[in-house]
Amino acid sequence: MDYYAGIDVSLECSSVCVVDTTGKIIREAKVASEPQALIDWFHALGFELARIGLEAGPLSQWLYAAMMQEGLAIELLETRHVRDAFKAMTVKSDRNDARNIAQLMRLGWFRPVHCKSLAAQEVRAMLTARKLVQSKLLDVENSLRGILRGFGLKVGKTTKTNFASRIEELVKAHPNLKAIAKALLRAHAVLLAEFNAFEKRVRKLSALDAKARLLMSTPAVGSIVSLTFASAIDDPSRFTSSKKAGPLFGLTPKKYQSGETDCSGRISKTGDASVREALYEAAHIMLTKPLKGCSKLKSWAMQIAKRAGLRKAKVALARKLSVIMLCMLKNNMPFNPARAA
Repeated sequence: MDYYAGIDVSLECSSVCVVDTTGKIIREAKVASEPQALIDWFHALGFELARIGLEAGPLSQWLYAAMMQEGLAIELLETRHVRDAFKAMTVKSDRNDARNIAQLMRLGWFRPVHCKSLAAQEVRAMLTARKLVQSKLLDVENSLRGILRGFGLKVGKTTKTNFASRIEELVKAHPNLKAIAKALLRAHAVLLAEFNAFEKRVRKLSALDAKARLLMSTPAVGSIVSLTFASAIDDPSRFTSSKKAGPLFGLTPKKYQSGETDCSGRISKTGDASVREALYEAAHIMLTKPLKGCSKLKSWAMQIAKRAGLRKAKVALARKLSVIMLCMLKNNMPFNPARAA
């Protein structure tokens, strides 16, 4: 008889449930959310498990990697799929979640997801930290502009180098505003220095990463876009077709078909939002800036723009770029304008 297990991970303790082929609960427990504690608990069962289900989450990749290395039949489950499967559950608890995950493993009604390598996770952490500092930097700048605007002091267009001097010039005759601006400008200077340091690290990281260098041969694709896409793909060999890049990042239309009804909606926006944003930015640059080597792609997108509008053309071009860039990674070949068109 085969046995299946489900793990609902929490910060301190995880709920574990083991069921047999008929769905009968064999064992339940609360185990510390540590790889070795879970591995020891499963080894102490005295029988092998056909599948162990683990919902994707903040701790899941760490636990998954250790349990996979130990030789356990662990599967990482897509969060959206698990959430939809649990919608009929009237009482939600960690214990019930573990039971339901175990039943999903028994029935085989689950969608496994790829657990990214440690190197890809580190790159994504770097990009996330950079974006966080950038957003806080913009928050401070916009807050200063908003405060001064209430007193009729208009900052206007500035650059990174003259923003502080422009603020100091405006608040010179206002003692209270001068104190506010002084405090916020100190915070702004620290954030700006850290953001510039992140920019240098990201550029250095893209120069050392072979996949990122390959992707940067594509027009409009720079350090941020290449690293974001390469870290999200991680292992190109797991894709049987490059066309799967569009649905993976939510760039394909949603579809509803039932009986005589057949509707196609807007893009699904599932998957990694940061990759979708990066691809859209690359598409925007390709359509609005004069770049070499992308004339046929740009012409194709402009035809869509005439028919459906510039915004939809950018989305279509972003989807096309995702397919092209995945194909480049799979074949380890730089961008070819003729082949891309």
